[in-house]
Amino acid sequence: MAAVDVLNSSGEKVSETQLPDQIFNTPIKKSVLHQVVRSQLAAKRAGTAACKTRGMVRGSTKKLFRQKGTGNARAGSVKSPLRKGGGVIFGPSPRSFAIKVPKKVRKLALKMALSSKLEDKTIYVIDDFKLQAIKTKEFVNVLNSLDLSDLLIVSDAEDTNLLLSSRNIPDVKVIKTEGLNVYDILKFKNLLLVESTIKNIEGRLC
Repeated sequence: MAAVDVLNSSGEKVSETQLPDQIFNTPIKKSVLHQVVRSQLAAKRAGTAACKTRGMVRGSTKKLFRQKGTGNARAGSVKSPLRKGGGVIFGPSPRSFAIKVPKKVRKLALKMALSSKLEDKTIYVIDDFKLQAIKTKEFVNVLNSLDLSDLLIVSDAEDTNLLLSSRNIPDVKVIKTEGLNVYDILKFKNLLLVESTIKNIEGRLC
């Protein structure tokens, strides 16, 4: 097991904690991480883009003019894609962009993402991150004490004060243990775990 310092909100070391090897010492495969991140980003796409084909456009089905003798190219419908206001050829239609990834692969990728943070020495543990009130300035003071930026904070419970105090800070995101995901871990340079979340993560992934 890897030993990591536990800091307080002043940035001082108060103790040490052990990170389980079965989660934080997983061999990293970029192809697995890429597959899961791609799946997450695809799931965010709405897939609602749509346009009308010639069969959907409202208009008369009467032939515009006779077939021969006018000097014009033959035309049968005002809804033709060749005419203004007509349908669209091969336009987008509602679809799902979802990419299915097996549950075991998603769990493995999460272990790899956490292992990569430990390998890069960009994972930190804090004993507690309780704010007395919704105060951005107080939140910033804690970040300055820890000397951290571009940060993902993982909390074990719904903390309204922490969530609302952090939402105006660029490059900082607060999530619960249940919402921990590969994309967010890799997106942010640093990862800050509240000490109590380690047991929750271990219970989820082991």
